[in-house]
Amino acid sequence: MGQIVLFGNVTDSIGKAPLANTNILAFPNNSMERTRFAISNEKGEYVLRLDKGITYSIEVSYLGYQSLSFEHTATKDGIKNLFLTPKTNDLEEVVLNYKIPIEIKEDTIIYQTDAFVTGEERKLREVLKKLPGLEVDREGNVTAQGRKVTKVLVENKVFFTGNSKLAVNNIPADVVDQVQVLDNYNKVGFLKGLQDSEELALNIKLKEDKKKFAFGDMEVGGGIEKRYVVHPNLFYYSPETNLNFIGDLNNMGIKSFTLADYLEFNGGFGKLIGDVGSYISLSSDNFSQFLAKNDFKSNINRFGALNIRQSVSSKTDINGYTIANGSNTETETDNLNIYNNSDGSFGESRNVNNNFDNFFILGKLTLDHELNRKANLSVNSFVKLTNNEVNGTILTQSFGQSTIFNTISDVSDLNLKQNLEYNKRYSNAQTLSLEATFSHKKNTPNNVWKTNETFLLGLVPLVEDDIYNIVQQKENQSTSFDMVLKNYWVLNNFNHIYTTFGTNLIFENFISQEYQQLVSETVNDFSTNGFGNSIEHRFNDTFLGLEYKFLAGIFTVKSGLFYHNYIWDNDQVGISTNNDTQALLPAFNVEAEFNRSEKLRFQYRQRMQFPRIGELAANFLLGSFNSVLLGDPNLQSERYHSFSLNYFKFSLFRGLNLNVGLTYNKKTQSIKNNTILEGIEQFVAYTMFNEPENSFSANFNFGKKIGKVKMILKGRGNHNEFYQLVNDNVSKNLSRSISATGKLETYFEKWPNLEVGYAHQPSIYSTASTKNNFVNSRFFAYLDFIFLDDFHLKGDFERNEYKNIGENLTNIFDVAGVSLFYQKEDSPWGIEISATNLFDVRFKRQNTFSDFLISDQYTAVMPRIVMFKLSYKL
Repeated sequence: MGQIVLFGNVTDSIGKAPLANTNILAFPNNSMERTRFAISNEKGEYVLRLDKGITYSIEVSYLGYQSLSFEHTATKDGIKNLFLTPKTNDLEEVVLNYKIPIEIKEDTIIYQTDAFVTGEERKLREVLKKLPGLEVDREGNVTAQGRKVTKVLVENKVFFTGNSKLAVNNIPADVVDQVQVLDNYNKVGFLKGLQDSEELALNIKLKEDKKKFAFGDMEVGGGIEKRYVVHPNLFYYSPETNLNFIGDLNNMGIKSFTLADYLEFNGGFGKLIGDVGSYISLSSDNFSQFLAKNDFKSNINRFGALNIRQSVSSKTDINGYTIANGSNTETETDNLNIYNNSDGSFGESRNVNNNFDNFFILGKLTLDHELNRKANLSVNSFVKLTNNEVNGTILTQSFGQSTIFNTISDVSDLNLKQNLEYNKRYSNAQTLSLEATFSHKKNTPNNVWKTNETFLLGLVPLVEDDIYNIVQQKENQSTSFDMVLKNYWVLNNFNHIYTTFGTNLIFENFISQEYQQLVSETVNDFSTNGFGNSIEHRFNDTFLGLEYKFLAGIFTVKSGLFYHNYIWDNDQVGISTNNDTQALLPAFNVEAEFNRSEKLRFQYRQRMQFPRIGELAANFLLGSFNSVLLGDPNLQSERYHSFSLNYFKFSLFRGLNLNVGLTYNKKTQSIKNNTILEGIEQFVAYTMFNEPENSFSANFNFGKKIGKVKMILKGRGNHNEFYQLVNDNVSKNLSRSISATGKLETYFEKWPNLEVGYAHQPSIYSTASTKNNFVNSRFFAYLDFIFLDDFHLKGDFERNEYKNIGENLTNIFDVAGVSLFYQKEDSPWGIEISATNLFDVRFKRQNTFSDFLISDQYTAVMPRIVMFKLSYKL
């Protein structure tokens, strides 16, 4: 059956003004056909696609206007302009006997999911993919209007950490009634419009019969070579109590908790990226490095997450969750490393095998209390406990020699945090916000390197022995207090003044010890040769800021100036340093809002970043089997200038979203690694560097839906200029990379749906003496087909091609998977047969850059896995 198009304009019958976001619904007289709908754009234009030959009852509705009804038989394309009459009595009540599929209210878009789903959907991700303007990638990240969703709520309450992955992959599809997209989300209502919020939230509303009901599903499976999976999801919702449990036990290489989830637990990527120091510290810690690994030779994962919310009263909520994960993982990488210095370049072949035994538990408890309509109190307690053990081997070959290292790493970590937020609106003109955080961290990483060959000669004072057994013990403890007090003064609807006072106080201790454990059971302590550190570090940032925000036509402008008084000092054996500096740091934002769905935003910010405690170490510190580090107690601060320009356009009417962004960062003063390179062995001293370094990036995201086909184009480019300090030579390096992806997706109701695309990623890394070119390309195709009502077929295929142009190396590998799911309508039971990595590929290839090191890397991946699964829906 073909389609015809009915189009035209919706206007006010009196003033002939266009009526944006008018809902036009077409109800077929034949109940076997689907309801069709359209929504008018900002010019009042609408396009309604109808099935040919069907007669429809069409309802047109707009808030404050009388509804319009008429019948239309879809025989051919036609034009029909719609005129709505204002209501004469505002108190007149109109009861609609239907739900509007899409409703737009200021910063909120509401989707009635029944208008878009067919009933075959299993999880929330499949529902979201069918909603206009929403996208879900294969990892579970959600974008709405071309922007990433940063928070997921269920019934207005944060779901676990708020990260989208746990929600979209586990909430059953048949319990969802509405999906609400909340732009500029703020959990405290009266702060909306005062605090600048980049939050884009997704609020999932449940069907009425699920709001006091237990539901969920259970999946168990087994496969060849003793593969297994057990995956229960249990949910209970009532007006007073919510309980969610998600479990996962598998040896298929599937991780239920990722680095993105961990960043969300610590405040979210958006909040962390505004604090560069905290983001770098968090993303580079031992726990984050493990979570970032996604490729394994083997993996056993044990995961459990429990979320409980209890409404004590109409004004008080208690919400808590616990996430626990244990895993046993084996990884393998083969690296061809090219070292570049002023004397030329040389290569190293390195094979690394590691066996991880990891456990962590995360917990959060929140008390939200609404003192009254104008005051809100929130108290949050966080805890993180981790214990990670790694046993591995390193085989390194260079200059005709090979050395094997056996490595042991044992990392324990404790993180406690207490946070308090208080907000009070004294009047329409005055609002006060207070946030205070107390944190305590203790980290104890211990490392062992064993080999029968000498290494780091001239850097490490080894004593000749049959086996060289080097032990490193470190302990890092920090206690911090942060407080920010902010006053919002609303002069009128067009002018605001914000005043900020805050302080950040950190007390940190760092201890390191290295020694050689001899076969004779005696100890060669390296502290007599300049190793071993004991540092007491204190840092304080007290700041005062003044911001002025005004509205002029389509422009919202906010300019600010922040005065910071920084004091930092450290005490080490025989050394005491004291530093202080003052800085005026400007910030400037301007946004042009052409309409609700089209914006242009410019931002400028200046930041300071201070050395981490390990960079201040006055004595030597063993970095790895081939590096020794030396800090400088007198290191000063780094300074950054950040500029960004972003354009957003979104249209439900045209099925269009467009995001374009440009970013420029300039570092005028930085802490650099000054490296002495002798073969693969490195001596690294941290030093201040005053030459400016620049980085540029651009991103492009375009999506357009035409009928049942959606076209998506994505691009990203990076250009980085930075200095390399190697062997007393200073050289300027350049790295450039481009990533371009184009794909087509289909949204048929009764035919197979395909997603087909191609990604091309060239990159260049240039030094004073060399230039290296790499190209990664990927063709991909995904199939999703529901047939015979009860069968659901999914398939995926990727062809990856990697080229190292300088070395004339090419590697091509194909990855494919397929699954067939069967569930009879109205039956709670389902069965599935699936296979991943059909071609049994064992390695994938990629490349990385650093100051002087270019690495061409093979990484082992999980083998082919064939599974039979049985599921039961509660």
